[in-house]
Amino acid sequence: MSEATAILDAVGKGDAEASAAFLNLVYNELRHLAASKMAREAPGQTLQATALVHEAWLRLIGDENRRFENRTHFFAAAAEAMRRILIERARSRKAMRRGGEFERVNLEEDMLASPEGDEQLLALDDALEKLKLKHPIHARVVALRYFAGMSNEEIAALLGVSLSSVKNYWVFSKAWLFREIKRG
Repeated sequence: MSEATAILDAVGKGDAEASAAFLNLVYNELRHLAASKMAREAPGQTLQATALVHEAWLRLIGDENRRFENRTHFFAAAAEAMRRILIERARSRKAMRRGGEFERVNLEEDMLASPEGDEQLLALDDALEKLKLKHPIHARVVALRYFAGMSNEEIAALLGVSLSSVKNYWVFSKAWLFREIKRG
């Protein structure tokens, strides 16, 4: 049994020191493998070979159920992990070109409940009036939560609708109001 295979066996048994020893043993080879993979990537790649090695290492060693038969098996798995990381990044960049650069914003109650200044309060009121014209029940849910401080359960009972409907109205209304306020 080679030194690498013996250390891999210890890694498979959960020996943390063996993980560090194995990384020291194979780091330069992993770095070379990562560099060769990165050389085939399109220009402008922001991921560095070192980061690729570290991310692949975390995926390989972080999986407690994964065992490697020998050094060759480990390097095959490392190459596959690096390939998957590069594919994930490519998909992410592609999504960015198709609107993926938009950040999901969670509009929380406190963002509505404590507007800073009269201008924001007026903007909220204008948006709420527009919502009332298009979706009156949604506007009522917002008014009851925002101005009356009622819970979803209380609103559902008052309006005679289900709790899930109130939650859906609230989620929709927050997004609608946020978009409307942003338009200004």
